[in-house]
Amino acid sequence: MEDENIALNSVLGLELNRVFFAVREAANKQRIIDFAREVLQSEREELAESVLPEGPAS
Repeated sequence: MEDENIALNSVLGLELNRVFFAVREAANKQRIIDFAREVLQSEREELAESVLPEGPAS
C-alpha cells in the first residue's frame, strides 16, 4: 500500500508541475503553490495524528 501511495504522489506531483508551468500568470501560479502547501500540511497533520505514541511493552 505504501508503494502505491508513493507512486500516486509521484504522478500527482508531475501533473502539478505540468500545470504550474503551463500557467502563465504569476497570480495563478501563487494559487497553485498555496493549494499544494495546504494539501501537504493537511497530510502531515493527518500522519502525525495517526502515529500512536509508543507505550511500554507488555
